[in-house]
Amino acid sequence: MQWEQLLSLRKQGDKNKRLRIEENETRIGFEVDFDRIIFSSAFRSLQDKTQVIPLSKTSFVHTRLTHSLEVSVVGRSLGRTVGKQILKKHPHLESVYGYQANDFGAIVAAAALAHDIGNPPFGHSGEKAIGDYFLNGNGKRFKDKLTDKEYQDLIDFEGNANGFKILTESKNGVSGGLRLTYASLGAFMKYPKQSLPKKPTSHVADKKFGVFQSDVEFFDEVVSDLGLLKREGEGYARHPLAYLVEAADDICYTIIDFEDGINLGLIEEEVALEYLINLVRNNLKSDVYYKLSTSSDRLAYLRSLAINTLIAEAASIFLENEEEILKGTFSVSLLDKSQYKAQIADIIEVSVNRIYQSNEVMEKEIAGYTILTTLLDAYTTAFENTYNGEARQKDKVLLKLAALDKTKSKSVYEYLMESCNHISRMPDGNALQIFQKLNGNL
Repeated sequence: MQWEQLLSLRKQGDKNKRLRIEENETRIGFEVDFDRIIFSSAFRSLQDKTQVIPLSKTSFVHTRLTHSLEVSVVGRSLGRTVGKQILKKHPHLESVYGYQANDFGAIVAAAALAHDIGNPPFGHSGEKAIGDYFLNGNGKRFKDKLTDKEYQDLIDFEGNANGFKILTESKNGVSGGLRLTYASLGAFMKYPKQSLPKKPTSHVADKKFGVFQSDVEFFDEVVSDLGLLKREGEGYARHPLAYLVEAADDICYTIIDFEDGINLGLIEEEVALEYLINLVRNNLKSDVYYKLSTSSDRLAYLRSLAINTLIAEAASIFLENEEEILKGTFSVSLLDKSQYKAQIADIIEVSVNRIYQSNEVMEKEIAGYTILTTLLDAYTTAFENTYNGEARQKDKVLLKLAALDKTKSKSVYEYLMESCNHISRMPDGNALQIFQKLNGNL
């Protein structure tokens, strides 16, 4: 893969190539991507979507929105750090094409800002609830009406693929979704493959999938323009900057989710401080640390130091493995190569045991599961009855209130995906409200 292709400024619908050297320096295309994402309704809805605790009543806990903003900040730093060195190694990118180090930061920041935009309500349990509805629940009735890949899209419903749909799908007369640059879309795609074959290799890009059947045509266009390499099965090599987006996310959820657990009283401060010190021991300034008089100040200091330590580590690993990454043969996440891998694993293990598997989280996940199953049943049934000419008044009202397209030419797959996409965009609180109304509670 070649950087001059990977840094494409092209957008959906463009007839002519966009050149970096001709960009307006006050607001280049990659920065426009960031602006469009942050002003989108899909991004705003993240303010009421679960990061750690579903339907949390405390302001201490991060939402998907605050998490995404933090991942974007970390991603920008990673991109700029890497970009500076890439331009030194490949000076023609700047002298001939006009690229700057900040361009790398802007691309990674935009992709990182959008990295959770496709996640349904109630966190990853929401993805599982949707998948289970079609695999084991009432949604199984549609299996014989779908191709293998279409059915796999539903039973393995994936927030990354749904995010690509939200960012690129023409809707309500708006062509090309948010019309982001192909570079930002490439960096967004951590898993550039279809739902089948499922995990054909152990390569990190095959861990999940990143495009639904409904969006394959445009996905292929983006992949071709960026020059992503074909891999085994039907997958492609990652855009190199997708590794930085992934690293930014890994850094934030490792450290910030851990901090949420402390603020919620699920992890003792003394335990937390010990684990964080183990991570940053080589960079810890004892004279500064031991002057801090409160646990909260010490925690903030260690959190900041841990994030900066891991940013430097991830950037270094990327640069050391740039050639392998460009060849598409770098098969793990950046932090899997980290010298701090054991310390990161220890922190994640504590988070899993004390936070993700806490009674509060699991009890609310059960509630979220019931809510999403009820919504899926209502919307898919309304569509099904409409297309079979058997729509009840309830079906008509439900689809009208949701402003869902009832075009008769839709296939079963199309209306099922529209149901899932509509529900996935709902904030947690909105999903709860509609659930209550469906059950007769006003």
